[in-house]
Amino acid sequence: MTMKAVICRNFGPLADLDYADMDEPDATEGTVVIRAEVIGVNYPDGLLVQGLYQMKPPTPFVPGMEVVGTVEAIGPDVTGFGVGDRIAGMATLGAYAEKVAVPASSVFTLPPDMDGGDACALMCAYGTAHHALRQRAGLKPGETICVLGAAGSTGIAAVQIAKAIGAHVIAVASSDEKRAIAQSAGADEVIGYSDLKDELKHRTDNRGVDVLFDPVGGDAFDAGCRAMARGGRLLVIGFASGRIPQLPVNLTLVKEFSVVGVFWGAFTRHEPEQYIANMKELIGWYMAGKVKPHIEGRYPLSDAASVLERIMQRGAVGKIVLVPEEARP
Repeated sequence: MTMKAVICRNFGPLADLDYADMDEPDATEGTVVIRAEVIGVNYPDGLLVQGLYQMKPPTPFVPGMEVVGTVEAIGPDVTGFGVGDRIAGMATLGAYAEKVAVPASSVFTLPPDMDGGDACALMCAYGTAHHALRQRAGLKPGETICVLGAAGSTGIAAVQIAKAIGAHVIAVASSDEKRAIAQSAGADEVIGYSDLKDELKHRTDNRGVDVLFDPVGGDAFDAGCRAMARGGRLLVIGFASGRIPQLPVNLTLVKEFSVVGVFWGAFTRHEPEQYIANMKELIGWYMAGKVKPHIEGRYPLSDAASVLERIMQRGAVGKIVLVPEEARP
């Protein structure tokens, strides 16, 4: 049997992605095959296709990490799930397809009334922010956190999760529209990137921020380094600006702050039990109304290349998801 999928045949431009037929996956030992209802789109997907990510899988491959749908088949040693169950799962690759095989260890059952797009957002975007703030930063109630890129899917997640923890949130976004979105996500203060170092100093009475959540890099990282509080934690999430910055190590000495890397994919692989525990907390917060993803749009799976292009150009606000043709209303 064949299915439709988005295939990267060689590393290169996003426009070269091929929407074509390929063989359906099998449920081998330890895996679950999901018939996709909704597929999450993430910034790293675009880096991967262009050969710019930390991981470079053999080509051809199908990109994509997040999928929500129903169980189509289960491997011989999988327990706890049955055919027809509605679940969410994380794959290293393969999610941009009508059917996806994922490790059973990364699968969790969804509440019946949970929106599939929201569930996708809770995995990578909210999962990254949650891991960053819980395990990597140890964010505490009452601390001040600055969230860069605060209107992107991961930035919105960081704002809401920080508020759920009890922190004071300064959100940074590049336009009035994006700042309004960060404000609606619950940020206590919202600012732009202009004079960022001085603005953060001013808003913290010259003390600096306890945590800097940085998926942007570039000039914003440079400014953030100079606005850290003593004992602060600067979280390196990504480099959406396109420039990987250089760390002025003398500042970490003088200001006594830590620079902490956050690689959520490695976390899910090496600590699957903690990953599932994190997801349970996030779903609990979702059901309690403490976090709510902003779903900007739902597009056909065949539009994956153009959707990724928009995300890579930092034109997206919130989360975008793909929907296979057979799952569209």
